[in-house]
Amino acid sequence: MSAKQSIALALAEVGAVKFGEFTLKSGMKSPIYIDLRVLVSHPPLLKEIADVMAIVAKGLKFDVIAGIPYTALPIATAISIATNWPMVYARKEVKDYGTKRKLEGAFQPGQTALIIDDLITTGESKFETIQPFQEAGLKVTDIVVLVDREQGGAKILAEKGYRLHSVLGINELLDLLREANKIDEANYGNAKAFIANAQM
Repeated sequence: MSAKQSIALALAEVGAVKFGEFTLKSGMKSPIYIDLRVLVSHPPLLKEIADVMAIVAKGLKFDVIAGIPYTALPIATAISIATNWPMVYARKEVKDYGTKRKLEGAFQPGQTALIIDDLITTGESKFETIQPFQEAGLKVTDIVVLVDREQGGAKILAEKGYRLHSVLGINELLDLLREANKIDEANYGNAKAFIANAQM
C-alpha cells in the first residue's frame, strides 16, 4: 500500500472525511468536508502525514516552516520535530500584554518561510494566511498542504507568484476511498459532480 493510500484510508477511518451538506470557509456549499482537526487525537496518523508532507517539502528552498492556526499547527509541529526544521507561527489573536507579537518563534527578516496548511479550496483565504509572515519581513514562495480541494486554489496562488504543493488532490482521495469500498456510489458521485462543477 502506498503512503497516499494509507493516509486516505486512515482519514476515512478516523472520520476526517465527511459526507452531507457543509458550508465551507469560502461560503460554498459542499457535499464533502475534510475535517483535519481530528488529527491531534491520532498521533500515528499525524506522524504519517507529517512524514509525507516533509518529503513534499524537501526539495523546496526555505529557512523556517510556518504553521497556520489552528488545524495546521499540530501538522507543522510534527514536521518540525521529525525534520529538525525550525518553525514559526502566526497568532490568530494578538495579546495586548507581554511581547504583543503577531509571530512566534525565532527568525530573521529576509528569511524564507514555507507555509504549512491543512488544505486549500479557492485559495483566497491563503493571502490572509501569508500576510502576517510577510509583514514581519519573511518571504513566502511555497505553500504545502495535505489536501487540495481542486477548486482553483493552485491557479489563484500561481497568479500572485506562489507555488502550491499538495499530498493529495480531492479527486485522488475520493478514487482511493472508492477503490477500497470506503464510500458508497451516491456520495462518490455527488462529491465528484460538485468538484467538476466547481472547477468550471
